[in-house]
Amino acid sequence: MDFNRLIPVIRRLALQAGDRIMEVYNTADFGVKTKSDASPVTLADEAADALISAGLRNAFPDVTLITEEQAASHALSAQTFLIVDPLDGTKEFIQRRGDFTVNIAYVENGVPLRGVVYAPAQRRLFYTLANGAAVEETGALDKDRPGELLRIGVSTPDNDALMVVASKSHRDAATDEYINKYNVRDSRSAGSSLKFCLVATGEADLYPRLGRTMEWDTAAGDAVLRGAGGQMVRFDDHTPLAYGKPGWDNPFFIAYAPGVELKK
Repeated sequence: MDFNRLIPVIRRLALQAGDRIMEVYNTADFGVKTKSDASPVTLADEAADALISAGLRNAFPDVTLITEEQAASHALSAQTFLIVDPLDGTKEFIQRRGDFTVNIAYVENGVPLRGVVYAPAQRRLFYTLANGAAVEETGALDKDRPGELLRIGVSTPDNDALMVVASKSHRDAATDEYINKYNVRDSRSAGSSLKFCLVATGEADLYPRLGRTMEWDTAAGDAVLRGAGGQMVRFDDHTPLAYGKPGWDNPFFIAYAPGVELKK
């Protein structure tokens, strides 16, 4: 993959999809439906998926494309692929909470090498450069001309006073029990893949997820986190989380800044 070509494409598509999402967000009717797995889908999910899919297939016709909204038609696994969650945090979107994201990533040999995470309601844009470094772009977020880029990096954690981020819609007693194993200075809740970005920017040290996720939920945020010097491991044995798994399901996981003393 030519990363110098990839990054401008996925950045632009994320911004364009964000515009489509906000068009729906600013209407009275989201067109909410329920999918076969009981999760919600809206007109915004479908519009963003169509836009991103068309753009990626046009730009990279020979690369396998996996998207949440077309999951039923995908191969069961792959080694090299583009993976998309056009609207992560649909529940946050429906409740007008603002912390939902557009996610596009490129995975090779099980590793999310590059990715973009865009939170259109918050106007926060995170992505990896061609060299793999993670940045947050500020300014006008012009689709064809990047603005000021801030190189982001994880914190140097203090294990006596950790900052923890956890899911807003899926936090449960098991998550709280695990968090209580740490010395926590403060914790916050956030929706969607923004949690990865909060660890990537040093706004949080630790993000544990003890619940079901799919690879399209995590790949882009994982890529940004890795580019910022962070790590993501399986919850059970603390080995690196791999991608391209049969069925695209993730195990429970922990995203963190190196230096955090992980608990079992």
